[in-house]
Amino acid sequence: MTKTKPSEINSYSSPDYALSYLAKSDRIPHRTEGEAVVLELLPKGARRVLDLGTGDGRLMALVKRARPEIQGIATDISPTMLEKARSRFSENHDISVVEHDLNDSLPDIGTFDVILSSFSIHHVSDERKQSLYKEIFNILDPGGIFCNLEHVSSPTSKLHEDFYNAMGATLWDEDPSNKCAGVEIQLDWMQQIGFKDVDCFWKWRELALLSGKKPS
Repeated sequence: MTKTKPSEINSYSSPDYALSYLAKSDRIPHRTEGEAVVLELLPKGARRVLDLGTGDGRLMALVKRARPEIQGIATDISPTMLEKARSRFSENHDISVVEHDLNDSLPDIGTFDVILSSFSIHHVSDERKQSLYKEIFNILDPGGIFCNLEHVSSPTSKLHEDFYNAMGATLWDEDPSNKCAGVEIQLDWMQQIGFKDVDCFWKWRELALLSGKKPS
């Protein structure tokens, strides 16, 4: 029997785990604050949006509600999440839901004004994070924006434990597939790739919104 490497663990491949996450995802503290800033950052005139690791389509639905004119593609790898997202957008022909593993290169699906991700990219290795950010940069239209509402690492083990306590959990509840990276190093990766106006636009403990634009 082939053993799964730690780097390949994906808890969301389990329907039970995915459903458990969805049951509590609306209660993640301060999540709506970060999502509100994502909507604030959307450029005027944006028409095409890509949501990477969409889950049940929550963030894409918020964007669509705020900007009814947009068309979008939402991706995920979890069969459970894909089913939920397809159900959410079943009557909305402007949004397509596509199966995609973030560990794989982005598919040939054109270019976008906005690329989003919400609590997904921290499940890939740091090496893959960097190559994914490059791929995102390459398929952004000039002037386009990347918004990553993400689970990041704490600078100390005490702050890491405090985060889980603030979430009403303990370190024993941590997802074994997490591969969180710090805010500063991720902002540095983005700047080196060529993103401009790179910053952490919102943060609560280990939840942060990292964003940057592709030069016009």
